[in-house]
Amino acid sequence: MAKTWMITGASSGFGRTMTEKLLARGDRVAATVRRPEALDDLKSHYGENLWIATLDVSDDGAVRPVVDAAFGAVGRIDVVVSNAGYGLFGAAEEVSDKQIRHQIDTNLIGSIQVIRAALPHMRAQGGGRILQVSSEGGQIAYPNLSLYHATKWGIEGFIEAVSQEVAPFGIDFIIAEPGPARTDFGRGLVAPQPMEAYDATPAGEIRRAIADGTFEAKGDPVKMAQAMIEAAGQYAAPKRLALGAGSYASIRKALVERLAELDAFKEVTISADVDA
Repeated sequence: MAKTWMITGASSGFGRTMTEKLLARGDRVAATVRRPEALDDLKSHYGENLWIATLDVSDDGAVRPVVDAAFGAVGRIDVVVSNAGYGLFGAAEEVSDKQIRHQIDTNLIGSIQVIRAALPHMRAQGGGRILQVSSEGGQIAYPNLSLYHATKWGIEGFIEAVSQEVAPFGIDFIIAEPGPARTDFGRGLVAPQPMEAYDATPAGEIRRAIADGTFEAKGDPVKMAQAMIEAAGQYAAPKRLALGAGSYASIRKALVERLAELDAFKEVTISADVDA
């Protein structure tokens, strides 16, 4: 049975691939993009099955009107895919205040506002699913991506709480955590002027790896997009969906190390309670 989806950031990357796949199988898509002409080819082919609106999710006041318009235009939306975002690539000391603000406004606040705008519609229609495109970087971290990670860890924490708030209304969440994939993400990175002081540090090492192409990206974006679509169609979907062998290995390593550290200091931890 055909479903209706809303996808933010649908002009490229996972958003574009998901849009193409969903339309090809007969679903309807309400897509938001910063440049509406980016989907002209799909619109000419799929007609009324594709609704398009212009949206920059960093524009706080624009999100709710566009989400309202999408639900008004297509009716029930089964799955909202919060996908719009980009990466700010630089050591914490290198990035500017303006760059920090825009990264947070786009990836974190923008995603929060998309979700908040969708919730009243999903409550009214008796339920729905929200798929947040996060990253393995929502549970691990690389040097030179501190602000990007702050937004991904932040949105995952937000969803952990909100998912409990809205579960009684039949609304649930999937957090997709793809590892490095062969998308245009790297070309979309925003990078400040590097500081020489960081050349011989892990930040400098990863900067060189990105620049010379030796940073390993094994993920197949088409397979990842398909996995997201399939997970969103399951009756009982996972809360988190890691995608790619690299994502699995890095997240598992981080969780095991975190648990080991927690256990190692168990006595100190429990000693901090009020004496019985």
